Amino acid sequence: MKTHRQFEIIGILNITPDSFSDGGQFLSPDSAIAQATQLFTDGAAIVDIGAESTNPWSSPLSARTEWSRLKPVLPSLAKQFPGQLSLDTYHPETAAKALKIDPTIIINDVTMFRNPELIAIVAQHKARCIVSHLSPQSPTVADAHAHPQTHRVDQVRAELLAKYTELVKQGVPAEQIILDPGIGFGKTMELNQRLLEFAKELPDHQMLIGYSRKRFLGEHRMEPSPNVAAGKIAKKAGARYIRVHDVAAHRQLLS
Repeated sequence: MKTHRQFEIIGILNITPDSFSDGGQFLSPDSAIAQATQLFTDGAAIVDIGAESTNPWSSPLSARTEWSRLKPVLPSLAKQFPGQLSLDTYHPETAAKALKIDPTIIINDVTMFRNPELIAIVAQHKARCIVSHLSPQSPTVADAHAHPQTHRVDQVRAELLAKYTELVKQGVPAEQIILDPGIGFGKTMELNQRLLEFAKELPDHQMLIGYSRKRFLGEHRMEPSPNVAAGKIAKKAGARYIRVHDVAAHRQLLS
């Protein structure tokens, strides 16, 4: 596989009432579109849109409720920013609707594509996808937060590679797959810190590192400094992408 060396920032857009750091700020279509525009202005190459919070206290959303939040926003953003959007979802129905609106949208699944229907949709569209590690022993994201099942870097590596192989066998083009070690999802604080350098483990794969404002960064995790420091570690290790809330503060990493 060809190694991808270009480094890019993915900005986070939460269309949720309960995300841990910015819940409720961008629920209205106008505010969501304005925030996406600002993230691109600040230096994001891609904006990742999520309608369901993954914090430990949130309840899972139905596909219907998820789409009710996305429908007023996604068509407009797809028209303004074609080829520059990612969608954070594990619902096959949501992915299918989104790809119908924008065939270039990236599907970002924090449950590591455990649903065969979602794999089939991505394969059908030959879509780009982000495969975020979540232990197969964790039935849900909430359970992963409550009962961490992942303690070793080699476990993350093996389980991500197994899923990568499965996706390729099911027809997803290898060059369309981005891997993410899933920092903060069912891992210990020590492991989260080590996973900032996870790109070293799989240097021939496109790697995304998502650490933004997560608890392992410490009591000042909402401030730019510890986040940018984490970004520097990820970039030095060979990450292709970082996924962050504060794009402007990370723009220095693009030079």
